[in-house]
Amino acid sequence: MQIGPYQLANNLILAPMAGISDRPFRELCKQFGAGLTVSEMVASNPALRHHKRTLLKTDHGSETGIRSVQILGTDPQQMADAAKFNVQRGAQIIDINMGCPAKKVCSVAAGSALLRDEALVKRILDAVVNAVDIPVTLKIRTGWDVHNRNAVEIARIAENAGIAALTIHGRTRACKFDGQAEHETLKKVKQSVNIPVIANGDIDSAEKASNVLHSTGADAIMIGRGAQGNPWLFNQINHFINHGKHLEKPTNIAIHSTLMSHLDKLYSFYGNTSGVRMARKHIAWYFKHLEFINQDTKNSINQAQVPSQQIALINSAFNLLTTDSAA
Repeated sequence: MQIGPYQLANNLILAPMAGISDRPFRELCKQFGAGLTVSEMVASNPALRHHKRTLLKTDHGSETGIRSVQILGTDPQQMADAAKFNVQRGAQIIDINMGCPAKKVCSVAAGSALLRDEALVKRILDAVVNAVDIPVTLKIRTGWDVHNRNAVEIARIAENAGIAALTIHGRTRACKFDGQAEHETLKKVKQSVNIPVIANGDIDSAEKASNVLHSTGADAIMIGRGAQGNPWLFNQINHFINHGKHLEKPTNIAIHSTLMSHLDKLYSFYGNTSGVRMARKHIAWYFKHLEFINQDTKNSINQAQVPSQQIALINSAFNLLTTDSAA
């Protein structure tokens, strides 16, 4: 899979997810086989450009691999300026968000709401592509609602604008995350344009990834929620595609070790207080893949206020798992 001048290690990509795909999580997913990761979406509003949270989202530090940053907005010039700003901060690929279904995003006609205005889509894409000398990619949904699936039309606009790759989430904006993602629309898009097309939506297993690739002709797979608490999914998919065999699921010991490494990165990146808060959702996702963690233990971990307390409670939970499995 190639995006502009960049040859990806494979065709598995971590999706941009607000509050989730920060630098610690991106690095972890690369470690476990993601060929590319995309940052959390960054607002194009210039008033927010130097806000602490925005700067953290665009902090690449010692990040390895190709750096892709997603931007969000509705004003072509602001989007162009945001693209240039992020290039200055180290972005090597700019991704444009026209896929977010969140109400607070769509209420200002951003994200997937833009799909209703194809003329504005063209102006934004033209402005951003012409503003930077690096590849620009685009993420969309299949349309505004099930009666207005215009992904093929948007894809053609994107290709003509010089977009280097297109990701399609297999739901409309109206569907949000309800029901099952469909990838038939993506297949139609793939047959209509010559740029790389990336499939996204409900890809949470090696079999699903392989089936979507083969049934749609997609060039790559983008994984979002399936990777939460499960960064091993990338290695599992890579192995299944390359060898036709399943990798064994990670042991409790492997999950424990990975979680501890993830927490350490979160504390370092956000500081102890914010790091503990940011860790809570990740801990809950990791625990979903464990044999059994009781609710009282989960509640205690969620109430921890400092890293040492959070770590001690997690270690205790894993020690109990080890004792139970040995009994």
